[in-house]
Amino acid sequence: MRPAELDKALAHMKPLVDPKLIVGYDLADDAAVYLISDDLAIVHTLDFFTPVVDDPYTFGRISAANSLSDVYAMGARPLMALNIVSFPAKLSADILGEILRGGADTAREAGIPIAGGHTIDGPEPAYGLSVTGLVHPKHVLTNAGAKPGDALILTKPLGSGVITTAMRSGILTPHQGEEIVRIMMELNKTAADVMAKFSVHACTDITGYGLLGHATEMAVASGFGWDIHANDVPWVEPAMKAIEANAIPGGSQANRIHFGQGMDISPEVDDGVISLLFDAQTSGGLLICVDPSDATRLLTALKKAGVAYSTRIGTVRVDDKRVLVL
Repeated sequence: MRPAELDKALAHMKPLVDPKLIVGYDLADDAAVYLISDDLAIVHTLDFFTPVVDDPYTFGRISAANSLSDVYAMGARPLMALNIVSFPAKLSADILGEILRGGADTAREAGIPIAGGHTIDGPEPAYGLSVTGLVHPKHVLTNAGAKPGDALILTKPLGSGVITTAMRSGILTPHQGEEIVRIMMELNKTAADVMAKFSVHACTDITGYGLLGHATEMAVASGFGWDIHANDVPWVEPAMKAIEANAIPGGSQANRIHFGQGMDISPEVDDGVISLLFDAQTSGGLLICVDPSDATRLLTALKKAGVAYSTRIGTVRVDDKRVLVL
C-alpha cells in the first residue's frame, strides 16, 4: 500500500492500549515488541508480497529474507516463523512447492524452523513469513533512538526496485540482474550480529518506502534532522540504465511524491540519483544510526564480516526533523 493510503487507513484504528506493548505501529517501526519480563520481550512481524523475480525458488528465498529483516532491524534474534501464502488453484502445485522450499532454505540459514502457516486461493501468487523473535527490553532498537551526531551507515546497495522492474520488462537481462538478486536473497543476520557489538542507537531496514522514505520516518520519530550525502549512497550498476529507460515502479514514484514534500534536495543532485534514493526496495539493507566514535570501527567490522557494501551515507543533525539530501 502506498504511503498516503496507509496513513489514511491507520487513522481509523482504535487499538486496545496495553502498557506491555512497548513498541507498536505509531512510529512506523519494523516490528511490534511485547514485554514478557524485565529481561525478555517478544518481537513479532509479518510481511508478504507478489513475485519480484520469475524463478519460484528464488522468490521464496527473497521474500523470507525480507520478512526476517524486520526482526534483525529491531536488534532481536528470530525464533520461529509461519508461512503466509496466496496461490491460484489454477497454477501447478510444483510452483508453490518451490516457493516454500526457497523460504524454508532461508529460514534454515537463519537457524529457525517454519512451524506451519496458512494458504488461500488468491488471484496471483504472494508469499512471506510471520516471524517471532526475542530481545532483551533494554536492547530494542527502534526508529526513534537516533541522536545528534550519529553516523548513518547503510549495509546494502540500492536498486532492487528499478532493476527487477526492468528485468520483467525485458530492458535488463537476467544476467544483468544477478547481483541484485543475490543481494535480495542475503540475510541481514550478519550485519545485525556485528552492529550488536557497537553503540547503535536506532536501526531500520530499507524496504518499500525507499531509503529517503525510511530516513524520513526515522528523522520524525527521533526529532532530529538528517543529512544524506547522495554521492556516498551505494547502488548496483544496472540501476541507472533502468532509470534512464523509465523502468520506475509505481511505489517508487509514490514515495517521491509523498516523502519528497518533507525534505530539501540540493539542485546539484542528479535526478536519476534522486529516483534511486526513493526507489522501493525489496529485502534491502539495514540503515544504522551509530555513535560517531564507533562509526569507523563498525564499518571495518561489517566489511571484515563480509557485508561488503556497507557505507557511511550521512549524519544526524541537532535541528529540525527534515531530511537534507546533499
